[in-house]
Amino acid sequence: MQLRASLFFIFLWISLATRAQGCEAPQLVIADVKMAGNEVTRKQVMLQELTFATGDTVRSDELDQLLEQNRKRLFNLRLFHHVNYAYTCNEGFIEVQYQVQERFYLYPVLIFDFADRNFNAWLEKKDWSRIDYGATLVRRNFRGRNEDVRVRVQRGFNKRLEFSYRMPYISRKHNIGAEVSVADYRSRTISYTNRNNRQYFYEEEEGLPIQRTSLSVGLIHRRSVQRQEGVRLSYLQEGISDSVVHLNPEYYHNALDERQYLRLELFKVVNLRNNFAYPLSGSYFEAGVAQSFFLKHSGTPFTTLRTKYANYSKLSEKYGYMVGAEGQLRLSKEYAFADNLALGFRSLVRGYELYVVGGQHYGVFKQGLTRELLHIKSITLNFIQNPKFNNIPLSVYLNAFTDAGYVVDNVFQERNPLTNRLLLGGGLGVHLVTFYDIVLRLEYTVNREGGRGVYFSTGFPF
Repeated sequence: MQLRASLFFIFLWISLATRAQGCEAPQLVIADVKMAGNEVTRKQVMLQELTFATGDTVRSDELDQLLEQNRKRLFNLRLFHHVNYAYTCNEGFIEVQYQVQERFYLYPVLIFDFADRNFNAWLEKKDWSRIDYGATLVRRNFRGRNEDVRVRVQRGFNKRLEFSYRMPYISRKHNIGAEVSVADYRSRTISYTNRNNRQYFYEEEEGLPIQRTSLSVGLIHRRSVQRQEGVRLSYLQEGISDSVVHLNPEYYHNALDERQYLRLELFKVVNLRNNFAYPLSGSYFEAGVAQSFFLKHSGTPFTTLRTKYANYSKLSEKYGYMVGAEGQLRLSKEYAFADNLALGFRSLVRGYELYVVGGQHYGVFKQGLTRELLHIKSITLNFIQNPKFNNIPLSVYLNAFTDAGYVVDNVFQERNPLTNRLLLGGGLGVHLVTFYDIVLRLEYTVNREGGRGVYFSTGFPF
């Protein structure tokens, strides 16, 4: 027995020595790249994301860095819970294997949402009739090709029917993708004007004061999950009731009650963040230009330019710093109130969650210091057998932040004192990050006007 054990350790030592000797060569050749755990995802989809391929030569002192960078690229496809790698060396040749744990790709998302811009705006009214309900059926990684199919059926205060299909690969070179979406929106209420930077609503008990239908198609040049650019063409048809026209003749400008237009967009995204859901290092850049062309003399053409940049720095093992800015220019001879969107919707200065600041142009600056409070790679739920659900990662961060913004409004600024004024806000928040890219934020904020409050939000703040 002792002889067998001795022989076993001798052979193990020889094997490890051989591997070490092979990996110590100054140049290594990648003999094979294998994937494991991808029961649904096609191997070609994963290989397409890697920056190396079979037959490539790599320096031995750069091997681990290369494999780790590509592990992050696979993880940021958002198709897997975990991605790990291993490799073996033999006389200067290496075999690489990436091991993944796939997510669950077909699931319904129940809709029980607030009809207002955000939870805090709804909480101010506490009107339980202003609730949307329904379901979105999501099929991620359709056909194992990282395609997305979404069908949304929403009832309640706001009614929506939506269908979208995204295909990242439609060419043999796997560098051209396409997307198509159709949507119909109808609501019992409409925000017809802003006063004191608050929305004023008109509601009809019987009819619908606003209806909107859209069709959109796009082509995407996809260099990788990190670098993409594309073009998108949309057709939109919108209509409002006579009562809305009476309340605000400038809603669609010149007392129009409907309009039709085409919107052509060009965009580019360079996403170098280490984690797309909650980044702690790297950078993000996006830019876009859109031109709207109105049909049947139903509006004045306008051009919109947007850009955004953020940098994320890891100061130490526990601390990180984020700084970024975004801005918009909207150029036209005449403006409709419906297009006078700036801060309070997709973008905002924290501390002004209850306000809308409309305008043609805006700029926002944000910075934040993050301290990791808790990081649990996996919490195992033994009573659930499915490995796609029984391991829950959990991270908690403390975040101190300051925001600043400025909106230029030369058309609808009357009775809205926050326009054409520097907005400042800051505060302290607790951010929770868990599986399926869920980010929950609870933040205490103070703004320049002396307002303060605790606000709940989802998603990364910038």
